[in-house]
Amino acid sequence: MIPAPGVFAAGVAIFLIVIWDAFEAIILPRRVTRKFRLTRLFFKATWGLWRTVVCLVTARKAREALLGFYGPLSLLLLVAVWAVGLVFGFGLMQYGAGSAVNASGGHPGFETDIYLSGTTFFTLGLGDVVPRTSLARALVVSEAGLGFGFLAAVIGYLPFIYGSFSKREVNISLLDSRAGTPPTAGELLRRHSYKNGQDALHDLLKDWELWSAELMESHLSYPVLAYFRSQHDNQSWIASLTAILDTCVLVMVGVEGACERQAELTFAIARHAAVDLSQVFGTPPRAIPQDRLTSAELRHIRDTLAKHGLKLHDGPEADARLGELRQMYEPYVFSLGSYLMQPLPSWIPKDKGKKDNWQTTAWGQAAGIVEKEHAHAHDDHF
Repeated sequence: MIPAPGVFAAGVAIFLIVIWDAFEAIILPRRVTRKFRLTRLFFKATWGLWRTVVCLVTARKAREALLGFYGPLSLLLLVAVWAVGLVFGFGLMQYGAGSAVNASGGHPGFETDIYLSGTTFFTLGLGDVVPRTSLARALVVSEAGLGFGFLAAVIGYLPFIYGSFSKREVNISLLDSRAGTPPTAGELLRRHSYKNGQDALHDLLKDWELWSAELMESHLSYPVLAYFRSQHDNQSWIASLTAILDTCVLVMVGVEGACERQAELTFAIARHAAVDLSQVFGTPPRAIPQDRLTSAELRHIRDTLAKHGLKLHDGPEADARLGELRQMYEPYVFSLGSYLMQPLPSWIPKDKGKKDNWQTTAWGQAAGIVEKEHAHAHDDHF
């Protein structure tokens, strides 16, 4: 049996570990680089188990739905883990202090101390177990105050998480009509080939420069956001980030008349976000098994853009530059996407007859209706 001082010290240690972990996750607005963290161990264990179970599901829709449940559920479970840890820690401290309580209808002991800790933390105040000594009373008062503050912090934490998620999804939804579903760099450039389209492309890349910075700041401070999936199965923040990086690369390699400088700025911050998030989730860069952009596809992009008045620079020098830029981000987004089970988009639309999300409805699909396109810019696909 552990001596009373050792039990009390164990309770204090559990309390400090949990409260510091909650402080870093909820209040501290910066990335934590320390390897040992309760939150990191929690997500690593639960996400690994969740992925294993979900992979047993063969139906794509059901699998995506289950993956979508993980983010919100893990957040609630994490809060529960913190609460249980604090209740257990204070229970150990009460037990180490000698179980100095008066219990009506029972004898003091470890179970009574845990019960007292639970009712105190959740501010129930039933009064059937009361402390007898000054130390026991001090522990009760401290835990009651901590429980109230913990509840207030969680109430403030959850709306911020959902607000950040909603803010992230706005630009992803806007990208649907601009780059197709799922988004591709080739389609994004083609749809901006109209008169004054390069000005619109400049503004779009500028918006995504800001989006990438906000993504990096929010997801580094609150990594749980990365597990929140988009509303549609064919959209994701990793796919959108990759499509924007692909677009920037094509513009930087040389789309005549395009906004090269803005593409460089957007590429820099988007690549920064991808690399830093890979470090947070422990996903080192990995080579992609199959080339995302074959020579034939690159030629197809050049020919299609040329038909729409956009000339993409050609030749060995341009191809080498394109390869160098792709190597700066593709291994990172591929590793991150594999870990989060969010596939990367292609460079050009793979399904020519597929409509964008805004062009379809559940009623139309159920009735077998093929809905018409309403924009001339979408008539000529890759």
